[in-house]
Amino acid sequence: MKLYNTLTRTKEEFEPMEKNHVRMYNCGPTVYNYIHVGNARPMVVFDTLRRYFIYKGYDVDFVVNFTDVDDKMIKRANEEGVTVADIADRFIGEFKKDAQGLKLYDYKTINPRATEYMDEIISFVKDLVDKDYAYELNGDVYFDITKAKDYGKLSGKKLDELQSGARIGVNDQKKNPGDFALWKKKKEGEPAWPSPWSEGRPGWHIECSVMAKTILGKTIDIHTGGEDLEFPHHENEIAQSEAHNGQDFARFWLHNGMITVDHEKMSKSKGNFFTVRDISKEYDLEVLRLFLLSSHYRSPINFSKEVMDQNKHALERLYNTKTRLQEALEKAEPGRDQVFDDQVEGLKAAFIENMEDDMNTAGSLGQVFDLSKLINQGINDGVKKDSLEKASKVYEDLSQVLGLLHKREEGEDSLDEEILGLIKEREEARKNKDFARADELRDLLKEKGIAIKDSREGTQWKRI
Repeated sequence: MKLYNTLTRTKEEFEPMEKNHVRMYNCGPTVYNYIHVGNARPMVVFDTLRRYFIYKGYDVDFVVNFTDVDDKMIKRANEEGVTVADIADRFIGEFKKDAQGLKLYDYKTINPRATEYMDEIISFVKDLVDKDYAYELNGDVYFDITKAKDYGKLSGKKLDELQSGARIGVNDQKKNPGDFALWKKKKEGEPAWPSPWSEGRPGWHIECSVMAKTILGKTIDIHTGGEDLEFPHHENEIAQSEAHNGQDFARFWLHNGMITVDHEKMSKSKGNFFTVRDISKEYDLEVLRLFLLSSHYRSPINFSKEVMDQNKHALERLYNTKTRLQEALEKAEPGRDQVFDDQVEGLKAAFIENMEDDMNTAGSLGQVFDLSKLINQGINDGVKKDSLEKASKVYEDLSQVLGLLHKREEGEDSLDEEILGLIKEREEARKNKDFARADELRDLLKEKGIAIKDSREGTQWKRI
């Protein structure tokens, strides 16, 4: 498998350090509010990479952290008259609801909180101070970027350019304008922990380095996140981790492209800012997942109602195929059809080829839709049961890699027995050329919120 490594700006052959075991770290949300559609993209695309590794037979340790102490969280807690921990608990719970809707983390995933690693963070910072990579200043601790080996190697930024172009920050006593906080001295109204320098809390960058090292080891296989984190967050992670650990922090760095809304940058001031919870009021979040996988992960992607509607209908087609396939398996004659089997295998191979090429989910999705068409045509042509069973297994496996076509819970978007019965009765009426009864049933289904469309691939339905 080849993955584009931001560190080298090239596609590189990926093999994990330990055979059949992948260690991945993805920067998770700061839990002060609902996640927005931009937050959802890295979670969906790198969850898909995790799924593909599992499909290939790898054991995957996948860490997605929660930043549960932060300036924004402190501000919100003070405004509401509650603790920062209260805010964290509330929005971690809300995140998990959205994550379930997006079909994230069905397998082994680790969700550490920064505050659970405070002893390890303080020890990590103390080591950097002891090694002269960091210095204390009035109770704060800063990392000296001039001491880092190859600072800027991820982002391509030059140290002298950063120094000359930097604005002097709040604390103009720092040795260098680009030096970043590892520990922040407590201000009034802030939660704090005791440390050798002051009562305070960690800087943002340090928590990911500490949790990655503690849970996954000094060097990890893959570190992921949005391209907006490349600098300064990931650059600073590399600097402090490699200074502390004395070895490479991450072998591969993967970054996803940004999302625009109606071709404009998403912002609250423009009124085009959408949370995942907002979107869930109009669409099943599986539709959002399909949308987020419909472009290559490194490319920008444009969110709009029109595009979401298109993806909603596309997902319905995939579910219709799944329903037709289940029904056809009950009636199919025993035996195989070799030509059909070969076509299924060809689409499976093409799916894998796309995934192996820097996780090209757009191409892989195309193979799933082609497989859907092939299955529908095979049902129409009377393909035998053994071949349909094989196609069903491949269809399910490839869909699961993409996190699609899960068994839907009652009350979500499955059809109840009454609706399924009416659809089957209508199909029988059409076969018997009783078109008046078929029209009556179409109208009855419409009253129940189900629109029917007849095509060469069979009867398709959607909610209206």
